[in-house]
Amino acid sequence: MKTACFMPVFCLLLSASGAGDEIRYAKPQLLMEPEELARPAVAPHYVILDARKREAFETEHIPGARWVDHDAWRAEFEDGKDPAAWSRRIGDLGISSDSQVVVYDEGKDTYGARIWWTLRYWGLEHVRLLNGGWHRWQLLALPTNSEAAAAVPAAEFRVTARNQRLATLDQVLDSLKENGWQIVDARTEAEHCGIDLLENQRGGAIPHAKNLEWTAMFDPETKQLKEAAEIKRLLNAAGIDLDRPTASHCQSGGRGAVMAFALELMGAEHVRNYYRGWSEWGNLETTPIMVPPASQ
Repeated sequence: MKTACFMPVFCLLLSASGAGDEIRYAKPQLLMEPEELARPAVAPHYVILDARKREAFETEHIPGARWVDHDAWRAEFEDGKDPAAWSRRIGDLGISSDSQVVVYDEGKDTYGARIWWTLRYWGLEHVRLLNGGWHRWQLLALPTNSEAAAAVPAAEFRVTARNQRLATLDQVLDSLKENGWQIVDARTEAEHCGIDLLENQRGGAIPHAKNLEWTAMFDPETKQLKEAAEIKRLLNAAGIDLDRPTASHCQSGGRGAVMAFALELMGAEHVRNYYRGWSEWGNLETTPIMVPPASQ
């Protein structure tokens, strides 16, 4: 076990600094600060999930963390199929319906956010992301463990699909006809504008989609979520309304999960993740596409 000294956390502010009219995160309970999780009185109350690559986890991890196979979860979700398998998969991590969970990744948060979103979709209520992830944990020189993780007993977990968290192709198409959901594209501008097709047959964007790249949510040095006032400014600049029912998307669910997390953190109540995203939309011949001009 490696240990490090760190200052006690006297006050944890999950808000923008300022006067009495400061903008705060509407749902700060979705985040866990590293200094808080490192407290001996706090960590035992949480199941800590490490969503990094297995080799990274086995080299060093947060004490007590359990490795979760992000790549397998990504491949197996398939729009919420096979709930019995998901009950076993989640339960095998020692997670029960009343568990409190903290998820972290390298600090880029697409892996962590996907695990967060998947757990929330399957009905787990108390799930947080570690603010700044492993990157921030190391910057603060908090305790780490390089020993092999102990086996944990499986728990009983029965999934309850929260379909209001998922958007499907047909639902997005219907929403376009009815001018319903606000579509938020978390991909890069180059993807949104059809310049970077990745490996898709078609490039561009879902009609009327608002583009805000997922990386804009984070401080590039600390990997922490930006302060609430700055996130609010970014949302306003992109024309994103927190009060409108929203479907976020990217290529295949991860960046869309980051955006869904950020929108919920800021107070949005009705946010779906179009999980299949452009990997589906951009490879069909019948889906409508717009090709916005790139900014100069």
